Amino acid sequence: MAIITLTTDFGSLYPAAMKGIILRIDPAATIVDITHSIPPTNIQSGAFALYSVVSHFPMGTIHVAVIDPGVGTDRKAIVVRAGGQYFVGPDNGLLIPAATFLGNLEVYEIKSELIPDEVSSTFHGRDIFAPVAAYLSKGMDLKKIGRIADEYVNLDFSGYMIQKDYIKTKVIYIDEFGNLVTNIPEGNFVKSLHQGAVLSIAGRQMPFFKTYGEVPKGTLLSLIGSHGFFEIAVNHGSASKLLHLNNGNEITIGIISND
Repeated sequence: MAIITLTTDFGSLYPAAMKGIILRIDPAATIVDITHSIPPTNIQSGAFALYSVVSHFPMGTIHVAVIDPGVGTDRKAIVVRAGGQYFVGPDNGLLIPAATFLGNLEVYEIKSELIPDEVSSTFHGRDIFAPVAAYLSKGMDLKKIGRIADEYVNLDFSGYMIQKDYIKTKVIYIDEFGNLVTNIPEGNFVKSLHQGAVLSIAGRQMPFFKTYGEVPKGTLLSLIGSHGFFEIAVNHGSASKLLHLNNGNEITIGIISND
């Protein structure tokens, strides 16, 4: 019995069609929703959501991810095998951070023979990616699904800067609590900043601590989140609302003290 996960920006209605297609092909499949609340067309946020959970799934899991502003164009449809798991979706970088995290990735372009003659120009999640995932769950060999792709669109979470007096970074994900997840991984951050350092953003001070409870309710702080990236939060509040920041915003953080 295969596990198939879904990560999309589709909201509440469209994922049901994908689930119906999967279950029609493989009634024994177990479908897990990662999220359908990715901001529309935000590939980087979708890539982060997938990246943050793949290590918790067992070998053989098939991840379908569809944040696809290029749907209907000539962008490739791909399957990626990495670390004993599979990723199905568009060739726009969405699948690559999670696959790279698992290691030893192989990218396959989905064969045209598996793509139906009647395909919606706006819903490849239903017409291509869901059925391919179901074929995989039924045991179809990758060589029958696709051919090795020598080139594919890459995506990583780089593009930040940590200096003595300031940090430049970008918001790549905002969770349901309003926490602002940036693109700075833990390893690079803790080498530069000590616990208790005082930072500033938008004229507001915020300490760098290990957990939310180290500051009073309603207080701004920064920390390394459970996903392993630097984030900005408000204890019992929303940093996104307080600072009026959205996914994709580039931000500059001052370093006031770092003793």
